[in-house]
Amino acid sequence: MSEKIAQMKADLLKALAHPTRVRILELLKHGELCVCDIFEKLEVEQANASQHLAILKKQDILKRRKEGLRVYYCIKHNEVIDILNIADKILVMQAEERAHTINKYKKSR
Repeated sequence: MSEKIAQMKADLLKALAHPTRVRILELLKHGELCVCDIFEKLEVEQANASQHLAILKKQDILKRRKEGLRVYYCIKHNEVIDILNIADKILVMQAEERAHTINKYKKSR
């Protein structure tokens, strides 16, 4: 893999690597939302939500459209949802492994 492609992948993953941006994407998994709905549901300031939306848009993860004064965002590629779902599966597997290790330890005592 070339250095340029590795950097592009790292940049994509960096854009996903913030709790607020993950929460935005989780909201948008269910469809398009207005910025006003996003910041309200996240209980963050509009400026904060807008900064995170701009990062996701700059990385080409989201697309936006304007309708009058409202700005709507949606996930550009459904594969981003796959990434979030895979992360969920990994977290569940890790939790199960930890629980198994703890139970094994308790039984050996």
